[in-house]
Amino acid sequence: MESPHKGKTGLTRIWNALFYSLDGLAAAFRHEDAFRQEVFLAAILIPAVFFLPASGAGRALMIGAVLLVLIGELLNSAVEATVDRISPENHPLAKRAKDIGSAAVFLSLLNVPTVWLLVLFA
Repeated sequence: MESPHKGKTGLTRIWNALFYSLDGLAAAFRHEDAFRQEVFLAAILIPAVFFLPASGAGRALMIGAVLLVLIGELLNSAVEATVDRISPENHPLAKRAKDIGSAAVFLSLLNVPTVWLLVLFA
Protein backbone atom coordinates (compact mmCIF):
# COMPACT_ATOMS: atom_id res chain seq x y z
CA MET A 1 0.00 0.00 0.00
CA GLU A 2 1.48 3.33 -1.06
CA SER A 3 1.30 6.58 0.80
CA PRO A 4 -1.43 8.97 -0.36
CA HIS A 5 1.28 11.64 -0.57
CA LYS A 6 3.03 9.75 -3.40
CA GLY A 7 0.45 11.02 -5.94
CA LYS A 8 1.85 14.55 -5.89
CA THR A 9 3.97 15.49 -8.88
CA GLY A 10 5.82 18.45 -10.33
CA LEU A 11 6.07 21.70 -8.42
CA THR A 12 3.54 20.57 -5.80
CA ARG A 13 5.78 17.65 -4.86
CA ILE A 14 8.86 19.89 -4.71
CA TRP A 15 7.01 22.50 -2.64
CA ASN A 16 5.74 19.86 -0.19
CA ALA A 17 9.18 18.25 0.02
CA LEU A 18 10.74 21.60 0.94
CA PHE A 19 8.42 21.99 3.90
CA TYR A 20 8.83 18.36 5.00
CA SER A 21 12.59 18.91 4.95
CA LEU A 22 12.33 22.11 6.97
CA ASP A 23 10.06 20.32 9.46
CA GLY A 24 12.67 17.57 9.76
CA LEU A 25 15.50 20.04 10.38
CA ALA A 26 13.41 21.85 13.00
CA ALA A 27 12.47 18.58 14.72
CA ALA A 28 16.09 17.43 14.81
CA PHE A 29 17.24 20.77 16.20
CA ARG A 30 14.45 20.80 18.79
CA HIS A 31 14.76 17.17 19.96
CA GLU A 32 18.34 16.04 19.31
CA ASP A 33 21.12 17.43 21.50
CA ALA A 34 23.85 15.98 19.29
CA PHE A 35 22.38 17.63 16.18
CA ARG A 36 22.28 21.01 17.94
CA GLN A 37 25.92 20.63 19.00
CA GLU A 38 26.95 19.69 15.47
CA VAL A 39 25.00 22.63 13.99
CA PHE A 40 26.85 25.00 16.31
CA LEU A 41 30.14 23.40 15.31
CA ALA A 42 29.19 23.81 11.64
CA ALA A 43 28.28 27.46 12.30
CA ILE A 44 31.86 28.00 13.43
CA LEU A 45 33.74 25.78 10.99
CA ILE A 46 31.99 26.68 7.74
CA PRO A 47 32.65 30.43 7.95
CA ALA A 48 36.20 29.69 9.15
CA VAL A 49 36.88 27.91 5.84
CA PHE A 50 36.88 31.27 4.04
CA PHE A 51 39.70 32.61 6.22
CA LEU A 52 42.01 29.64 5.67
CA PRO A 53 44.53 29.17 2.86
CA ALA A 54 42.70 26.62 0.74
CA SER A 55 41.72 26.36 -2.91
CA GLY A 56 38.10 26.43 -4.00
CA ALA A 57 38.07 22.65 -4.25
CA GLY A 58 39.71 22.37 -0.83
CA ARG A 59 37.10 24.64 0.68
CA ALA A 60 34.35 22.58 -0.91
CA LEU A 61 35.83 19.41 0.58
CA MET A 62 36.12 21.01 4.00
CA ILE A 63 32.52 22.24 3.95
CA GLY A 64 31.34 18.91 2.56
CA ALA A 65 33.02 17.05 5.42
CA VAL A 66 31.18 19.22 7.96
CA LEU A 67 27.84 18.82 6.17
CA LEU A 68 28.37 15.05 6.06
CA VAL A 69 28.33 15.05 9.88
CA LEU A 70 24.93 16.77 9.88
CA ILE A 71 23.57 14.37 7.27
CA GLY A 72 24.83 11.38 9.25
CA GLU A 73 23.29 12.71 12.44
CA LEU A 74 19.93 13.27 10.74
CA LEU A 75 19.92 9.71 9.41
CA ASN A 76 21.01 8.32 12.77
CA SER A 77 18.25 10.25 14.54
CA ALA A 78 15.71 8.93 12.03
CA VAL A 79 16.84 5.34 12.65
CA GLU A 80 16.67 5.84 16.41
CA ALA A 81 13.19 7.38 16.26
CA THR A 82 11.93 4.58 14.01
CA VAL A 83 13.36 1.85 16.23
CA ASP A 84 11.89 3.51 19.34
CA ARG A 85 8.51 3.82 17.60
CA ILE A 86 8.45 0.15 16.67
CA SER A 87 9.19 -1.06 20.17
CA PRO A 88 10.53 0.44 23.41
CA GLU A 89 11.87 -2.99 24.42
CA ASN A 90 15.55 -3.82 24.33
CA HIS A 91 16.27 -6.07 21.39
CA PRO A 92 19.59 -7.11 19.83
CA LEU A 93 18.50 -5.94 16.36
CA ALA A 94 17.35 -2.57 17.73
CA LYS A 95 20.71 -2.16 19.44
CA ARG A 96 22.51 -3.14 16.25
CA ALA A 97 20.57 -0.58 14.19
CA LYS A 98 21.24 2.19 16.68
CA ASP A 99 24.92 1.27 17.06
CA ILE A 100 25.44 1.19 13.29
CA GLY A 101 23.84 4.64 12.98
CA SER A 102 26.09 5.90 15.75
CA ALA A 103 29.13 4.41 14.01
CA ALA A 104 28.23 6.30 10.82
CA VAL A 105 28.18 9.58 12.75
CA PHE A 106 31.47 8.68 14.44
CA LEU A 107 33.16 8.02 11.09
CA SER A 108 31.82 11.27 9.67
CA LEU A 109 33.22 13.11 12.70
CA LEU A 110 36.64 11.48 12.15
CA ASN A 111 36.44 12.54 8.51
CA VAL A 112 36.30 16.27 9.38
CA PRO A 113 39.79 16.68 10.88
CA THR A 114 41.21 14.23 8.34
CA VAL A 115 39.93 16.25 5.38
CA TRP A 116 40.80 19.59 6.96
CA LEU A 117 44.36 18.51 7.78
CA LEU A 118 44.92 17.07 4.31
CA VAL A 119 43.60 20.20 2.62
CA LEU A 120 45.59 22.56 4.81
CA PHE A 121 48.87 20.67 5.18
CA ALA A 122 49.27 18.21 2.31
